[in-house]
Amino acid sequence: MAFPLTGFFQLLFGVLCLLSTEAGAVTLVDQGGRSISVDKPFARIISLYGAHTENLSFLGLDREIIGVSRSDSHDKRFSSKPWFSYHDDPEKFLGARPDLVLVRPMIERGYPGLIQRLERSGITVASLQPATVEEMYGYWVALGILSGKEERAARMVADFQHQVAVYRGLTQGVTPKKRVYFEAIHSRMKTFTPGSMALFALEAAGGINVAGDALSSRGTNIGNYGKERILSHGKEIDVFLAQQGVMNPVTREMIKNEPGFGIIKAVRNNQVYLVDEMIVSRPGFRLLQGIRTIGEILYPERFGALAE
Repeated sequence: MAFPLTGFFQLLFGVLCLLSTEAGAVTLVDQGGRSISVDKPFARIISLYGAHTENLSFLGLDREIIGVSRSDSHDKRFSSKPWFSYHDDPEKFLGARPDLVLVRPMIERGYPGLIQRLERSGITVASLQPATVEEMYGYWVALGILSGKEERAARMVADFQHQVAVYRGLTQGVTPKKRVYFEAIHSRMKTFTPGSMALFALEAAGGINVAGDALSSRGTNIGNYGKERILSHGKEIDVFLAQQGVMNPVTREMIKNEPGFGIIKAVRNNQVYLVDEMIVSRPGFRLLQGIRTIGEILYPERFGALAE
C-alpha cells in the first residue's frame, strides 16, 4: 500500500493511533489497543456510530457501508441500509459477512461480549472516537487507511483546515468580540470544556467562551457548570448558545424562562440561539457548517457576505 505521509499521520494521531509500515502493510493501533494490519482496503463495513457513517460517506464509501446504527437509519442518505445495534445477537452481524465493524470506546466497554464474538469469528473491529479537533484529523486519516481512501482523507484534512482559516480571517480585527455561553445540557446546567469541538467551532467563528474555567466531567468534553456560575457571568454574556438535539432537547423558551436567567444580558436582549448538535459536537466535516452557523449568529455582517 502506498503511504508516503507516514510521519505526518503519526503527528496527527498523537494518543489516538500510531502507524507503522512493514512489508507494504500499514498497522493502525486503535483506542482499544488492538493492532490492525491493513494490507488491502476493507470493503464490507458496518458502522455502529453516526460519525463513522457520515465520514465514510464523505470519503465516497456508500457502497462499502453495508450496515449502519439504528440512529443512522433515520437519515435519508442511509435509510436503505440494514441497521444494526450492539444489542443485536452476534449472528445478525455474522450473517451480513462484514470484514470490518467500526465502534467507539463506549460500545467496546459496554458490550465486550459482542466485540469478542465478532473477533473470534475473524471480523476486524476498530474502536475510534476523537476527543479534539487535532485527533479528528488523525481519525479521518485512520478511516481513509482502513478503506483505501488515504489521499481523499488527506484532502479532507487540508480542505477543512483551509476553510477554518478563511472563517477565522473574517473576524480578524473585530473588537470587542462577542462573549458567549455555550450550553451543552440545559437540565443539568452543563457546558463544553476547553478543547471540545463545540468550543473549537465557537472560537473559529470569532466568539469568546465565558466559561473557560469549566472542568471535564468523567473525562468527557462536557463539564458541570451550574446556574450560580452561569449567572455570575450574566452581565458579560452577549450571546447565549445552546446545542439542540438528543443530548439537549431544549427550546429558546425554556432558556428564556429559566428562573434567574432574566439577569443574563443575552436573555434580556433576546440573543438566545439554538444550534443543531450534529454540526457542533460530531467529529465530521459538517463542523464547518457549525462554524459558519455560529458566525452568522455572532457576526452576520461578516459571515453573511459569504453568500453574496
